[in-house]
Amino acid sequence: MDRPKLSILMVSDFFYPNTGGVENHIYQLSQCLLSRGHHVVVLTHSRGTRPGTRYLTNGLKVIYLPRRPFVLENTLPTFFGLYPALHRILATERVGVLHAHQAFSTMAHEAVMAARCAGCATVFTDHSLFGFADLGSIALNKAMKHSLADVSAAICVSHTSKENTVLRACLPPSLVSVIPNAVDAALYTPDLGQRQPGRITVVALSRMVYRKGIDLLAAILPRFLARHPKVDFIIGGDGPKLPGLRRAVSEAGLGPRVEFLGHVKPEAVRSVLVRGHLFLNCSLTEAFCMAIVEAAAAGLLVVSTRVGGVPEVLPSDILLLAEPSCDGILEALETALVTLPTVDPWRQHQAVRGMYSWRSVTQRTEDVYYRAVQHPDRGGGMLGTLRRCRQCGVWYGLICCAIRALGFVLWTILDLLQPPSRVCCSPRFPNALREGLAC
Repeated sequence: MDRPKLSILMVSDFFYPNTGGVENHIYQLSQCLLSRGHHVVVLTHSRGTRPGTRYLTNGLKVIYLPRRPFVLENTLPTFFGLYPALHRILATERVGVLHAHQAFSTMAHEAVMAARCAGCATVFTDHSLFGFADLGSIALNKAMKHSLADVSAAICVSHTSKENTVLRACLPPSLVSVIPNAVDAALYTPDLGQRQPGRITVVALSRMVYRKGIDLLAAILPRFLARHPKVDFIIGGDGPKLPGLRRAVSEAGLGPRVEFLGHVKPEAVRSVLVRGHLFLNCSLTEAFCMAIVEAAAAGLLVVSTRVGGVPEVLPSDILLLAEPSCDGILEALETALVTLPTVDPWRQHQAVRGMYSWRSVTQRTEDVYYRAVQHPDRGGGMLGTLRRCRQCGVWYGLICCAIRALGFVLWTILDLLQPPSRVCCSPRFPNALREGLAC
């Protein structure tokens, strides 16, 4: 039986023209949903001085709200600042499902709370892992417990990520689905002609930040290169840890054998990967890690730290796991050098192509949407929401209840001032023009 087509609103602080895993996930998922006949709109904050509505490939509508980011592309938390704009957008786009992305996106949390005031089904995807002990994680976990108190469904990218989210947000495990990320393997075909003859090249591409294990990379580089004079490194990425890594390489006199690329544009990633034989990921925490899937699709043998959801991503003949320590990574790299002659890049590419596809991710996400539409409320209505908010803490719980109650009052006022039934529906991009999209 054909299911009705949905109107879906994606919300996050992270979207193009910025680049990253979350941005790419939202874009690819939106394109696949469009190809399946759904209406999809993306809501994010403006970049620079260009707020307004833009249309991307295949008519993907993107609304850039005039909100300025204040740290790491996040907008300032306002609790109710998003309500007037979202009230209008939900009405004009006839939104049935609001899908928010990323735990540290303030727009995502505000949108989930606002959409539930409108009775709209809400889905939240958590793309990262967070701790429980440091001050930042404690504050974020409290915010998640509040904003997700009545979310209709949640999605995590690995089973480890699911356990982490269930504990942090106090969600029922039955409410959380595990849907991994995907990669368009056709964009990462191997090209053995780009490899340097007589040398072995190790590629490391990541943001140069602490949680990506850049300190570990700086520590193992001199030791590993001293043991293997025929090994070179290509390092791509930018961030606060890059100067320290450059300094470590310079002090060890390894400049000719370590190539720093700086920031690598998404369209240039394949051209970097195909130059290598091995891919090294030193992350200290990862929910999924798309970089190792892209590297495997390009035919590289992958060495990664055994953290978070990484062990779930690839089989053992493609992915060699290491303990997150210098000795652990060095041992895994030594094993990789011995294993390397047995690796068939094209067979590996075909294997990854069969494991991950956006078609599968989209179909599974659709199932979550339809379940959310059938059961948008977790029970108890507003009183049930307030009861769950009250469990956030002795004093913090009271504050959460007050915020939710004020939100319901504000939304009721907006409904009175501008009844959704009297708002005109926005024009839709003709579905006929999307026929034949590959997804």
